[in-house]
Amino acid sequence: MAKLSAPLFTAEGKENGMIDLDPEVFGIEPNLDVLHQVITAQLAGARVGSASTKTRSEVRGGGKKPWAQKGLGRARHGSSRSPIWAGGGVAHGPKPRKYGQRTPKKMKRLALRSALSARASESAVRVVDSIDWTTPKTKDAASLLNAIGATTKTLIVLGASEAVARKSLRNLENVVLTMPGQVTPYDVLWSDVVVFTTDTLLGADGTNAFAVSDDDFVREAVDAGEKE
Repeated sequence: MAKLSAPLFTAEGKENGMIDLDPEVFGIEPNLDVLHQVITAQLAGARVGSASTKTRSEVRGGGKKPWAQKGLGRARHGSSRSPIWAGGGVAHGPKPRKYGQRTPKKMKRLALRSALSARASESAVRVVDSIDWTTPKTKDAASLLNAIGATTKTLIVLGASEAVARKSLRNLENVVLTMPGQVTPYDVLWSDVVVFTTDTLLGADGTNAFAVSDDDFVREAVDAGEKE
């Protein structure tokens, strides 16, 4: 298996050599079938499923027969809330439901490694030394991304201890932030560049950036963490 590496940058955006990438994570042959199935499950899990319509039994009114059964030359009707009436109930309309699909963790793990390997093969992986900024500044974050060549859609994996960096980066356009254990194949393939810090890449903070979540959709959990 070929040796893989990615450019390493300082928190100020200066290139600081190369860093080795794990070939078991970044050097496998992407499994497109598994990728498709896992991403489909993730997008299904992202659906709210709150669409709702009223049936004829739930629409207000319609208890009285509109007119006599016979003698008027009109079609027979028993209720003005019938689906064929304006303002009536909806036949076979949507009701609140869950669209989530259960995906085995082995498949999610393979899909994540396939997506990361695809990005690594395109030289689209960057690594930044632990970002130890003292105060959050969006201007500094934008300068860093420009320096490392992440000027388009970018996925950034930050550790729990890098709160200042998270506040600096979260307002930038076309930037998605995630945490170790919440990296998803969809986010990796959505991005043009994937950025790790040395902590999230090597697991120095005791977490694993390549672990998979129990949920098929984890973006809400990430957003909630950023708002704290």
